Amino acid sequence: MKYIMVVGDGMADYPIDELDGKTPLEVSNKPNMDRLAGEGIVGLVKTIPDGMPAGSDVANLTLLGYDPKRYYKGRASLEAASMGITLKDDEIGMRCNLVTVRNGRMVDFSSGHIKTEEAAKIIKLIDEKLGSNKIKFYPGVSYRHLLIIHSSFLPHPFSLIATPPHNITGEKYADYLPKGEGSQILIELMEKSFEILKGRENGNMVWFWGEGTSTTLPKLTDRFKIKGSAISAVDLVKGLAILAGLKSLDVPGITGYYDTDYNAKARYGISSLKDNDLVFIHIEAPDEAGHNKDVKNKIKAIEEIDKKIIGYILENQKKEFRILLVSDHFTPISLGMHTNDPPPFVIWGKGIEKGDISCYNENCARDGVFFEDGTKLIEEFIKC
Repeated sequence: MKYIMVVGDGMADYPIDELDGKTPLEVSNKPNMDRLAGEGIVGLVKTIPDGMPAGSDVANLTLLGYDPKRYYKGRASLEAASMGITLKDDEIGMRCNLVTVRNGRMVDFSSGHIKTEEAAKIIKLIDEKLGSNKIKFYPGVSYRHLLIIHSSFLPHPFSLIATPPHNITGEKYADYLPKGEGSQILIELMEKSFEILKGRENGNMVWFWGEGTSTTLPKLTDRFKIKGSAISAVDLVKGLAILAGLKSLDVPGITGYYDTDYNAKARYGISSLKDNDLVFIHIEAPDEAGHNKDVKNKIKAIEEIDKKIIGYILENQKKEFRILLVSDHFTPISLGMHTNDPPPFVIWGKGIEKGDISCYNENCARDGVFFEDGTKLIEEFIKC
């Protein structure tokens, strides 16, 4: 049996007035997703435990069967793992966004989705100017980078409050600068980066959030006695997959944005099943559209996933297999940020009994099954 997990990051949404009170999933042309629903099990899954942040880190830990309340040590350690970096006991990691600020406001949390090559040069410059033996900057993908700082600067357990920049687009960023013990060094680094990058149209300051310490995970591959791989353009998901024992695949043309090569993800995913039992395919584009409050491109991303990933898999995967299609969390257009609402899922394939729901969206899924403990969803998916 082969297992294919497809995660449309942030696909789930609230009803939107300009869509006549429907969600992007409801109005999208997605015959393949609806086919899965009509022939499989549909429902909602609680991916964000009560009291935890509604982030892709927490949600994807849940989807891979790890209890975030036990294993979540912060976002940065997962991103570090994707770069081959293991945080030491005396090190703290933080997500380092390359952002654009102007006239005191957060203009763009992604610096216009800056190209990775250009961003790497900027982060290298910042490290040369601001780095030391206790402060180190590492380039990642596009606007997503990493700061590793000695724990003497940021005592743990954290009292730090660090706001994700995608939650404050258009706001006065001074109101959301880090607060709490250790915040002053972070603010100084951010302010100095602004001076270094002054004059740039895009990417003129770094922004820190997602603090975390070293973490390890029991291998997913050991738990289910399977071999697996993962495909994502996002360091966070790649790092989580690596820690879970999955092989992160390098796929040409995937960007983590609207222009990603959807079909390449499907092709490489199916190809990886020649030597593996499971492939985890993550698509970031719907989430980016949600943060950008971009209805048109959220619908387009959903339709691309349906046609070029789900459709391709259904046509080309010949051996017995199952698909788990799920949105890791809501990223409502109306808010531009994540929420903790349980997103919809569907399990389809060999040995899965047909339910009585014929569509895949938030509304239809309310009439299906509900996984209060989201870590159990993968057990339902992979069970014999």
